[in-house]
Parts: sequence; C-alpha cells; structure tokens
Amino acid sequence: MHWREILRRPVVTEKSNYAADTLNQYTFVVHSKANKMMIKQAIELAWPNVTVAKVRVANMPAKRGRRLRRIAIRKPAWKKAIVTLAGDGSIDLFEGV
Repeated sequence: MHWREILRRPVVTEKSNYAADTLNQYTFVVHSKANKMMIKQAIELAWPNVTVAKVRVANMPAKRGRRLRRIAIRKPAWKKAIVTLAGDGSIDLFEGV
C-alpha cells in the first residue's frame, strides 16, 4: 500500500492538539488493514525529517445513530493510530494556514 492509502486523515480535536503540543503525539485515522510497522513507515515517508518512537493502534467500534426519530443509521468502524515522535521532531498538519 502507498503511504497515502495508509494515512487517511489526521484527527483534530482538543485532546489531540494537547497531545501534539505537550506529549509530541499525533493522532491519525488509518486504513483498517494497516499494522504498526506500515504506519511507522508511512509517517517517516510523508515527513522525512521525523523519526517515530512508538505507534499505538485502536479499533474504534461502529456506532448507531438516529435521524428524524425513526431513521436509524450506522456509522462505520474505523482504526485510529497515535504516533509518538522521537526527540524534537514535529509534524505540520496544516501547511500554509
């Protein structure tokens, strides 16, 4: 798989921004069949000036929701990766903003 297929998008929340600023950890939505080694290689290919120290992976379950009282919807399951960078490396998620 190409690294763009493995890394789907970054997770941008208050908790992930705090972890990026203080703990040097970045959170991504990744492909459901990606493993830790593939995620590590994808991060190091996408941002060549960083080195990955640790990768943690969590499978987020599917959820049920409702629309307009009667219509039940199902949000699909997804995989989340929390990547810890070694040293003083940082990832610029929003270039030019």
